[in-house]
Amino acid sequence: MSWIEELELGWLFTGLTILGVLSLVATIVLMPWFVGRMPADYFVGERPHRLRRTPARVVVHIAKNVLGVVLILAGVLMLVLPGQGLLTILIGVVLTEGPGKYHLERWLVRKPSIAKALNWLRARRGVEPFEIPE
Repeated sequence: MSWIEELELGWLFTGLTILGVLSLVATIVLMPWFVGRMPADYFVGERPHRLRRTPARVVVHIAKNVLGVVLILAGVLMLVLPGQGLLTILIGVVLTEGPGKYHLERWLVRKPSIAKALNWLRARRGVEPFEIPE
């Protein structure tokens, strides 16, 4: 009997596999749209201005952060499951707000494989490539 059967963790591995497949499909469908909508100077521009908080903006802010955390977690899982792990983590980081966010985004996008993949997605949508920070 294996340790998975002994601890009755089969449901966990099944759930993680299903989550990996669902996140792969979501990545394939949503990532080109999302990357295509970002401004070309997103990674070299200054931090965005803070907007006045209204109840609707607070709800959107919370929803963006929750989605961002889910994408970061899915991206970490995709590092070992099928999918574009680093790209999904980058999109999750872009959606969230927190200390060190802009440094982490720039560090990720400086990776040649990430920059190449992002600009390939933008080219498929007919959008100019990202400006990559020095």
